[in-house]
Amino acid sequence: MSVSVPEQSQTSKIQTIEELREYLYKGLQLEHATLPPYLTALYSLQPGKNSDAWHVIRVVAVEEMLHLTLVANVLNAVGGTPDLTKSGFVPNYPTRLPCGPNYFEVHLLPFSPDALDTFLNIERPAQAAREDERFVPMDWAALGLAPNGAPPSSERLAELEESGTVLGLVPGEPTQRFLSIGEFYEEIIRGINHLEDQARQAGSTIFTGDPARQVTPEYFYSGGGDVVVVTGRDSAVAALTLVAEQGEGLHGGIYDSQDEIAHYYRFQQLKKGRYYQKGDEPDEPTGPELNVDWSAVYPVKPDVKLADLAGDPEIRAAAEEFNHSYGNFLTSINLAYNGQPDLLLKAVWEMFRIRDSMNRLIRNPLTGDPGVHAGPTFEI
Repeated sequence: MSVSVPEQSQTSKIQTIEELREYLYKGLQLEHATLPPYLTALYSLQPGKNSDAWHVIRVVAVEEMLHLTLVANVLNAVGGTPDLTKSGFVPNYPTRLPCGPNYFEVHLLPFSPDALDTFLNIERPAQAAREDERFVPMDWAALGLAPNGAPPSSERLAELEESGTVLGLVPGEPTQRFLSIGEFYEEIIRGINHLEDQARQAGSTIFTGDPARQVTPEYFYSGGGDVVVVTGRDSAVAALTLVAEQGEGLHGGIYDSQDEIAHYYRFQQLKKGRYYQKGDEPDEPTGPELNVDWSAVYPVKPDVKLADLAGDPEIRAAAEEFNHSYGNFLTSINLAYNGQPDLLLKAVWEMFRIRDSMNRLIRNPLTGDPGVHAGPTFEI
């Protein structure tokens, strides 16, 4: 995700602290929205096989948890309240992420070429060449949500967002979408600079949040970057820049500022069948070969729902147990972001329970649907 500190001549759509907090909540929602697809693909890999794919997806999933924490720290620092338990926070898959040059849906899929293409679409670098190209008009007909192409009513938009059917609509301007998630974070950084400049002129600051609500590095370790404690403008920009550069790569580069490969290029290695190494150009990895066995995967039913499991009561019960465990996982994280950071350690154990519950689902064929297996529904 390409993010830079905005120049004073660049304007921001974010004009109030309430708008900034709304953007940051959507940032939390977008970062989390990648976890269910990544985890479904990860645990669909058969044990002892596809070690390269396992490592790539697992690293990215763990770093998404770091990104979630960084965005929460920024939201807390500006006096907001993270809420991972709000209705619609967990998407209703397939969901639509109206960021990026092309429309695409995000499905819950087993590891496959289609799943990998979705991951690349999510993380794809896209920095606008000109200011007027940062936003693209929404095509509601292309999204399948308005047959006549007309924008949905404000009530319908609220319903779509609350249900998790569409994520990331531009606050106050739902007829537009960002060119990329990187441009979305660019907008937040511009908003932070604009509002902080205004506050300082009045002898104040927008960073009024309780420092005790910050998650500090001792409560989270990902191996792919450290938690940034947000105390002001510089640390807020640093936190959001780390989120962006670990995703798409800073200005489209392969490596981030901490010498880690950006998510887009990590996934691209699986498609290219070769690792990146220092000195490589984007799209041209020259490192060791990477092996992918597309057949060594449990055939999880795409976008499976509880209703699809009616003919397998034991599997349905396991799916309900998984949803309960995942809800507990989000609750623990939410409490951690709201003044109890030590509960992130509890969330680690919840993650292990989630893994075991996912395995019980993914390794079981569906009796009423020959050729496919069960999977997590994420109906929280």
